[in-house]
Amino acid sequence: MAGTGTLHPPLFVALATYASWMVLFLFGHLRDFYRKKIYGGRSAKKEKEGYAPIRQDYEDFYTRRMYYRIHDSFNRPICSAPDAWIDVMERTPVDGQKPLLLTGNTQRCLNLGSYNYLGFAAQDEYCTPRVEEVLDTVGWAGCSARADAGTTPRHEELERLIAEFLGKEAAITCGMGFATNSAFIPLLAGKGTLIVSDALNHSSIVAGVRGSGAKVKVFDHNEPAHLEAVLRAAIAEGQPRTGRPWKKIIIIVEGIYSMEGEMARLKEIVAIKKKYKCYLYLDEAHSIGALGDGGRGVCEQLGVDTRDVDIMMGTFTKSFGSCGGYIASDKGLIDYLRNHSPAHLYAAAMAPPAVEMVISALHVIQGRDGTSRGRDKIRQLRDNSNYFRRRLLEMGYDVLGDWDSPVMPVMIFNPAKLPAVSRYALSRGLAIVVVGFPATPLLTARMRVCISASHSRADLDYALEVFEELSDRCHLKYSEEPNKHALRNGKASHLITA
Repeated sequence: MAGTGTLHPPLFVALATYASWMVLFLFGHLRDFYRKKIYGGRSAKKEKEGYAPIRQDYEDFYTRRMYYRIHDSFNRPICSAPDAWIDVMERTPVDGQKPLLLTGNTQRCLNLGSYNYLGFAAQDEYCTPRVEEVLDTVGWAGCSARADAGTTPRHEELERLIAEFLGKEAAITCGMGFATNSAFIPLLAGKGTLIVSDALNHSSIVAGVRGSGAKVKVFDHNEPAHLEAVLRAAIAEGQPRTGRPWKKIIIIVEGIYSMEGEMARLKEIVAIKKKYKCYLYLDEAHSIGALGDGGRGVCEQLGVDTRDVDIMMGTFTKSFGSCGGYIASDKGLIDYLRNHSPAHLYAAAMAPPAVEMVISALHVIQGRDGTSRGRDKIRQLRDNSNYFRRRLLEMGYDVLGDWDSPVMPVMIFNPAKLPAVSRYALSRGLAIVVVGFPATPLLTARMRVCISASHSRADLDYALEVFEELSDRCHLKYSEEPNKHALRNGKASHLITA
């Protein structure tokens, strides 16, 4: 399945972007110099005598001199369920480094920022009554770790359903999606282990890998050929200093990369994993529920047997409208994680209503509610995603990712355009997420669109109308000719047309 878009800006755009950063950097340092010369004596008195500064100026230079200029474009609070439309709480305009205060007013906006892929995060005719019933009978939270008094029959039922859904022997859940990676990966790897990680893996994976103490090698993003080259060299060299063979090798990839919208080239990676006798860890935070005819994720989407993936990780915060995450694998490994993971032994268990939400969503996805709503939602998500992607490409936008992916990063490149895009979209009733450095490399600022099954065609057409205005106002048509070529060659021939 062919992807679209590129991370590489045209030459003039790249030069203009570097120039923008240079101006921001120089003026930021000039302001710092002025502050030290004029206010240095006054600020120095505030420091505790004999103490080193707890924070050096250079450590938050970006925050003070760049982020605060546009911080109204981030962290916008909402006061409604993250459905197709949301209520965004209005705040006071930017005034230096002063906090933005709520005005008490709200604005109704089309929601293109939430991960509510299947629409379960709002009121649902099947899920909501069951969640309310559990809330009435069991309460908000167990106030205990799973290993103590935090396990209920619903927790055990959820783990059974997840394992069955993915074709695995067993599963274990965690109360936080990020912690599912950061807390469990250190138990899978240690000294003498080699982890081969995709260059664009999520920060939760990075945190888990760093905490493991294992040796890490990085391969080029979604490039199986480079993965094989890295593996071959690492196996030939062995462990550092001793040259001994690695105790084990683990490859870590994602199903859908959240900032690129691309699916892992899983068939090729599985073939390499088998060839070199490695373990494969697959993070399906964004793909589980959203891909495949039955919502079983990237394995179903790409025709890969889940038995060929040793460890399957996912979260409940996207397609299932809840919180937490899971690891699914062989029973022996899951039992080991139960006995040793701090996330299971010490952290609070998932709240029972949140557990029930996932169980109910799984019932709908699998048709256990007696309807075809689950299949319809998955089909609607795919149709919405492909329709929106095709229309953006026709406008000339540089849109990253694969067809069928509900995650669509749209390249902006220039940092000056981030606030312009965000503020204009909000003024037109469109809630989108913009992302720039340091969350992305310097040249690759972008906005990220997340499509939902709850969006109607009228919703999407309204958003496209605003995007058409944005492309003219902010000069965002970077890929008109490449997009025409891609569409003309039939790479979008399977898409739903208007």
